Amino acid sequence: MLDYTNSDLRLTANQSLSGKTQWISPSNLALIKYWGKYGRQLPRNPSISFTLDTAATTTTLSYRTKETPGDTIKLDFKFDGQPNEAFRAKLVKFLTSIVDIFPFLTQLAFSVESSNSFPHSAGIASSASSMSALALCLCTVEKEIFGTLNDKTEFYKKASYVARLGSGSACRSVYDTMAVWGETPEVVGSSDLYAVPFREQLHEIYHDFHDDILIVSKGEKSVSSSAGHGLMEGNIFADNRYAQANTRFAELQVALKNGDLEAFGQITENEALTLHALMMTSEPSYILMRPNTLAQIELLREFRNDTKLPVYFSLDAGPNLHLLYPDNIAAPVQDFIEATLLPLCEKGEIIKDRAGKGPQEV
Repeated sequence: MLDYTNSDLRLTANQSLSGKTQWISPSNLALIKYWGKYGRQLPRNPSISFTLDTAATTTTLSYRTKETPGDTIKLDFKFDGQPNEAFRAKLVKFLTSIVDIFPFLTQLAFSVESSNSFPHSAGIASSASSMSALALCLCTVEKEIFGTLNDKTEFYKKASYVARLGSGSACRSVYDTMAVWGETPEVVGSSDLYAVPFREQLHEIYHDFHDDILIVSKGEKSVSSSAGHGLMEGNIFADNRYAQANTRFAELQVALKNGDLEAFGQITENEALTLHALMMTSEPSYILMRPNTLAQIELLREFRNDTKLPVYFSLDAGPNLHLLYPDNIAAPVQDFIEATLLPLCEKGEIIKDRAGKGPQEV
């Protein structure tokens, strides 16, 4: 099994240094959902996701040698320019958990500034973008200080591994367009430990696929994704769900390779509704969709039935509807959104996104 534990990644005595790195990393939308885990952030089934473009986190990591040696993490943190103790505490806990991978973490003092281009905790996988951005920053610090990770493939592989430890879905955000996480015979090289890129296997129609995110609610979710994963342990449908996910994964990857949009849409929509059905059958049960979410789904299905256009929906772990469609039908779909669906969004807000180019170092 891959093991990134490395006791050599420590500063030498009296070594003084400072630096800064910044990454913009996107969120992602799972088509086959990751919902249920075991061990140290390992998935119960394989997942596959579009890497987004507009919905992203910008993270700046500054570091300097500690003035006073010690074995604890020294971290200042700001979110949207303001100190946030709750987020800082979570990051300290995460960084402490990966000291075996990056022993220099206890030798440096860090300052992290982070901001999102989208509403936090509303179900647009903010943990995926934020933890992948942080993992990329940490791998960059390792590269700058120790001269390691010069091979691009190995750099992103380790970043994906580390991101997974912070948030499972974050491991997929380090690759452009589409990525797979979870060991499956359908994808050579796939692993539970990190994600692998999938763009090269995709039919070209998916390369610039649109994902318009309709903001039904910007409010914080009543149940976090982390808690939702935990509730899968007692869900009586869990084992059947994992078997279903494997079957759907096999079917979807065929549709992704041959450009079968009808099969793509059917599987993607069923996966979205299955995710929320699992929430409603948890103990205790909870509902993250809002009345306007359901209203938008009904209106979309009517539009698709009338026009025969291949436009489909998905949902993340929240109330906001993702509309998925190829670029060649963008004009009529966006007219429909503006006229019919936008009035059902909170303050008429929409994030016009699409399959993206992956994270970017600034």
